Amino acid sequence: MTAPRTSRRARSLAPPLLALAALSLAACGVTGGRGGDLQRGGASPLIYPDTARVEHVDDYQGEQVPDPYRWLEDPDAPETRAWVETQNELTFGYLDTIPERETIRERLEALWNYERYGMPEVHGERVFFVRNDGLQDQSVLYVADGLEGEPRVLIDPNTFSEDGTVSLAGWVPTDDGSRVAYALADGGSDWRTYHVRDVTTGEDLPDVVPWVKFSGASWDAEDKGFFYTRYEPPENTEDSSRLSDRSRGPQVRYHALGTDAAEDVVIYERPDQPDWLLGGRVTDDGRWLVLTASSGSTHGNMVMLRPLGEGVPAASGTVRDIVSEFGARYSYVGNDGSVFYFRTDDGAPNGQLVAIDMAQQPFFPRHTVIAESDAALRQVTMVGSGDETRFVGVYLQDAASRVELFHVDGAAPARPAGQVELPGLGTASGFGRQGDLSTTFYSYQSYTTPPRIDRLDVTTGTSELFRAPDVAFDPERFETTRVFYTSKDGTRVPMFITHKQGLELDGGNPTLLYGYGGFNIPQVPRFSVKSLVWMELGGVYAAACLRGGGEYGEGWHEAGTRTRKQNVFDDCIAAAEWLVQRGYTSPDKLALHGRSNGGLLVGAVVNQRPDLFGAALPAVGVMDMLRFDEFTIGWAWVRDYGSPDVAEEFAALRAYSPYHNIRGGTDYPAVMVTTADHDDRVVPAHSYKYTAALQRAQAGDDPILIRIETRAGHGAGKPTSMKIDEAADMWSFLAHELEMEIDAPRP
Repeated sequence: MTAPRTSRRARSLAPPLLALAALSLAACGVTGGRGGDLQRGGASPLIYPDTARVEHVDDYQGEQVPDPYRWLEDPDAPETRAWVETQNELTFGYLDTIPERETIRERLEALWNYERYGMPEVHGERVFFVRNDGLQDQSVLYVADGLEGEPRVLIDPNTFSEDGTVSLAGWVPTDDGSRVAYALADGGSDWRTYHVRDVTTGEDLPDVVPWVKFSGASWDAEDKGFFYTRYEPPENTEDSSRLSDRSRGPQVRYHALGTDAAEDVVIYERPDQPDWLLGGRVTDDGRWLVLTASSGSTHGNMVMLRPLGEGVPAASGTVRDIVSEFGARYSYVGNDGSVFYFRTDDGAPNGQLVAIDMAQQPFFPRHTVIAESDAALRQVTMVGSGDETRFVGVYLQDAASRVELFHVDGAAPARPAGQVELPGLGTASGFGRQGDLSTTFYSYQSYTTPPRIDRLDVTTGTSELFRAPDVAFDPERFETTRVFYTSKDGTRVPMFITHKQGLELDGGNPTLLYGYGGFNIPQVPRFSVKSLVWMELGGVYAAACLRGGGEYGEGWHEAGTRTRKQNVFDDCIAAAEWLVQRGYTSPDKLALHGRSNGGLLVGAVVNQRPDLFGAALPAVGVMDMLRFDEFTIGWAWVRDYGSPDVAEEFAALRAYSPYHNIRGGTDYPAVMVTTADHDDRVVPAHSYKYTAALQRAQAGDDPILIRIETRAGHGAGKPTSMKIDEAADMWSFLAHELEMEIDAPRP
């Protein structure tokens, strides 16, 4: 049963927003004690801004739900800007008084200053890769003539803006390496503008392709143009509405070099389904365009094929339906003539590889090539050519990587060809095809191992080191343990715990618990300078592999979606309780952190168990679960969250929505919300409204603050200097609130 939300028609008892011009930013809320007292014993209380409340009420499934801070959804309103400025003044004034802050920032900067390489890509006789010399705000794209050639700068995004906030958001060379299509993002936005650079001259062609979103570029076989996905531009492209308007009407287009982007051919669209996500990729042999369509409310995707000829493709062309309905994920891996390979969870929740022979019309029978196993098959690539072609299968075994090689034999079951030896409990990624070469590159990292790049020969299964960063710390001083704990309903959940060697389990260790739990994204071992500095300061870093993620395949993901989302919060609470029970920490020394969907996790869990934590860091979180689908790409999250328009799902959302479940008179732990005013993935209104409500409700002594970054988005493309500043403020906040004894960190 569904019912329309009358909020769509702005049923409101609020006065016009202009009537809020008299918004008072004078002090009204006063707190004291440890959190509010910046000197731990002095007499200066923390005073919150007086955030105006309006009488706005929405009707959801017959329930009247107040939204007193609706006005904060307008990012350009003078009242909102004044609120942001005053909140930042409060937060940075607080942070400025923490004596450990500069020491922490200096250590972060020192550790961050190491040379970092991206995965090399071989195109023709040229090799492309990104590199950061350490503290550059943005990584630079280099090109070299062969692996032993002298690299030269091809694209340096640090020259595109004075503040370092224009980032290189994607780059795709032609097969022969003569040109590169590259995307720029401004201020962390999801909107992309594509340009094309001549690799020999280093000059840009006149081509400019705007309004690209959630899409890469895929060159045709002749390298005369590329396919991409364009979304409807916002009505007003100059103000911040372009960062909050719903993203709709995707079109797969083809851009021919030397032409105006306004003339680009629409290859595929679905005007009857403006909220679908569409994409297109040219096959390695250049003969086909693989089209995909997915819905924000349904699991899986559809797959279509369109044959490609020479020249600019026509707007109307033959499209073959290969997977004609939703219900399972299908990811194109590669093809050998008419035999196409797809990784899928169709009938195999942990994933399998199947072959579909396009020559056997009209039914396209499916054959299992790599069968499902007890580990989650997260990635398959096809490397090499002829008899030396191999499938590389990347599995998750209890949330750590395992890499297997297989012989390719058409639609017949693949024969095992060995296993890639990894250094330990970590994460392997990459394994992209490098033309017809039988070698590929991959990265390996762990909580104490910075990402190293190895070159793999798939015919022998042997790896050799290609690049390894030199970070100024001793990994032998730290240890990582994978443990398993039991959630509320008896489910066994893994968690990684990393800390200094010789940790005493006396309940007194400051501990940071990190979680995500959503969208089939697994929590796996990854190196982070931020986490390393936290551990150098004496902290324990725990990462829980919550349901909703992809650690154990689609079944694990499904168990944390829609009306089952409470399982994710129960898993997180159980992790926190386990850490306390086993003596790692105690509630007043335990902090919770998560980003995006993980920010939602933090908000919901702190509401449900404020007694379990001493501090919390919800970052760019989805906090209003009754309006998340109203902004940008939020409608695509209905698949995980459910819809407020469905009675049963509304009840579940209403029961845990962080903004709607804040209770006045509650003693909440110290909370510092972080967001960005240019976030067009999770609009900052989520964090604004949540913070305003939490400040009003706080009955305890601990501070409720919000740190709002300007000229930044959801996280991608954020300049290095901003990352360091944010991390220093987060750890300083925790050091103060958890009463950590801080000495100068050392390697």
